[in-house]
Amino acid sequence: MADGLRFGLYGLLRGRGFEPDTLVRRARLAEEAGFESLWVGDHIALPADQDGEQPRLEVVVTVSHLAAVTTRVRLGFGVIVLPQRQPVLLAKQLSSIDILSKGRLTVGIGVGYVEPELRALGVSLADRGARTDEYLAAMRTLWTEAAPSFEGRYVSFAGVFQRPRPLQRPHPPIVFGGHSAAAQRRAVTTGNGWYGVYLDVEQAAEALAGLRKVAAECDRPAHLGELEITITPPGAIDLETARRYADLGVHRLVLQPPSADGSGMEELIQTVGETLVGRL
Repeated sequence: MADGLRFGLYGLLRGRGFEPDTLVRRARLAEEAGFESLWVGDHIALPADQDGEQPRLEVVVTVSHLAAVTTRVRLGFGVIVLPQRQPVLLAKQLSSIDILSKGRLTVGIGVGYVEPELRALGVSLADRGARTDEYLAAMRTLWTEAAPSFEGRYVSFAGVFQRPRPLQRPHPPIVFGGHSAAAQRRAVTTGNGWYGVYLDVEQAAEALAGLRKVAAECDRPAHLGELEITITPPGAIDLETARRYADLGVHRLVLQPPSADGSGMEELIQTVGETLVGRL
């Protein structure tokens, strides 16, 4: 891979990361250590048995703040639960972040899986996939069409505009998260990338084989040369393991500390910066 394997950092907004000074310090440490990107996940209201009482900042607000306190790293949603967002508003928020960050935004999208959270935001498990497809189509219309109009089951508009358009054209890269066949098909047919979480090297190889199969069926190049592959490993990795991911065709590893509360974040930043960044 010509540009080498890139390293991202996941989970800045969780645990002590909700404290403003901690969030900013860690983001800047990661940027200085050579991380290529910062990624944050999207949950708005979780049940108690799914870490609902753990502190967690809202992702659109957090990424906006990270755009203001960093200068180089890309900023990624990993992933935003699209069906629980109002797409016309979200399109405006994302284009604004892309402009204010000077084109550093990557939009990771997922359909969601936490039924109580989706229900609290007026969405059912049954229609989350259809909403995701429709919402993204509506957002792309707002970002790209000279005179946007859209008529769908869940969202419709005409005679309205959103300006300025995103800095990245035609819009920020769209990355689909999820291990289902539907998620892989969305990535291959309409996305710029795919994001798989908690996959070891063997599982990543299996996932990439599935993506290649979908690509062949959809007449996309079988080598997936146009599709950026991002993986979060299930645990800590060393240089040799990182090299094995790279040999599979993975473009980016997004790493997170072992504890879900974000403890160990600064140790991870230092370790990865010293042992992995720039070595592949």
